[in-house]
Amino acid sequence: MKRIIVAIDGLSSCGKSTLAKALAKSLHFAYLDSGAMYRAVTLYFLENNIDYENPEAVAEALQHIEIHFERIDGQNRTFLNGRDVEHDIREMFVSEHVSPVSAISAVRRAMVAQQQAMGRDIGTVVFPDAELKIYLIADADVRTSRRHLELAAKGIDAEWNEIQRNLLQRDRIDSGRADSPLRQADDAVVIDNTLLSEEQQLEKALALVKEIALQVSSEQVPSTNP
Repeated sequence: MKRIIVAIDGLSSCGKSTLAKALAKSLHFAYLDSGAMYRAVTLYFLENNIDYENPEAVAEALQHIEIHFERIDGQNRTFLNGRDVEHDIREMFVSEHVSPVSAISAVRRAMVAQQQAMGRDIGTVVFPDAELKIYLIADADVRTSRRHLELAAKGIDAEWNEIQRNLLQRDRIDSGRADSPLRQADDAVVIDNTLLSEEQQLEKALALVKEIALQVSSEQVPSTNP
């Protein structure tokens, strides 16, 4: 099957990472978690007392941030300057700040450069020419419940209402930021996974990947017409 770029977008806790990981495993594709990158930057700012409303402080801090991913024991792990921060970036104190940090133009430019070098807005900014763009949507209560279960599984205690408040606040910030606001790409395929299991969601996505891959392959076959 022809290798293609699959870009997955959507609001917070719509299952982007879950679907991306499942697709990458099923298709043996490389997986880039852009959301984790913004969380890692946020963690760096918080741990180093960087005033992210100060453009000069942000510009200076970004020069000292390097993010990469490693697959360990079958799991994608996020590394910030050589340190495994996969657990830390999922904490609620990071979630409280990640949207305003990711709305900063300098941060977005720096992360897009690192993302492209490795190879949110993914479908409209980082990989606007991706052969397949998927935009995930889900009911707010379902998203909140999923996030609550995810945090609980990581041993992070957070109130359901606090989680939903944070998600809705992030929705407003991510969709309203001046620099590359989150939006559905014109050519994206929408998947509403409110009532879908992870397996059903993956099945739909795999069908789309195979359809697009075959289409791309057929378009690249040289014509035999004289």
